[in-house]
Amino acid sequence: MNRLSGASGIASPIQWMDDWLLGHDGMDACHKEFATLLAHLQSADDEDLVSVFDRFIKHLREHFDAEDVMMLRTNFPPRQCHMDEHAAVMKSVFEVRQQLAAGNRPLVRRLANELAAWFPAHTQYLDSALAHWVNKTRLGGKTLVLKRGVASSLEPPRDRGGRLV
Repeated sequence: MNRLSGASGIASPIQWMDDWLLGHDGMDACHKEFATLLAHLQSADDEDLVSVFDRFIKHLREHFDAEDVMMLRTNFPPRQCHMDEHAAVMKSVFEVRQQLAAGNRPLVRRLANELAAWFPAHTQYLDSALAHWVNKTRLGGKTLVLKRGVASSLEPPRDRGGRLV
């Protein structure tokens, strides 16, 4: 999905999608907050950009720390790859924060748009695997996640006329 609009190349703010639900209440709530704060960052006025970015950074640090602790406590097998990605994102965020202190607002906006593009895949692959692992460890099985407006892959195949094949 291309979120860039118009000739200016400015992305529309991220909007939460139920397709990102993982079946882990804590992670799902944290991800919804991430999307909300990122949307605020993407649409912040110049005069509010510093405070909005700082709030986003605080959330991101807490978000990644919580997931990192979860991976360590449950001995999540591919944790290092996941934690390395968190560290790389935080490194970029802190570097951009330094640039913002020097007045580079366009770089913050570019980072926000890049994070909006990055988030769905990170959530659907790395975070999804973590949620499944934690739920299996805690509950003994994988949770069933019902998602509004998301086509099921369990539907039988149909031809172009809509007839079952």
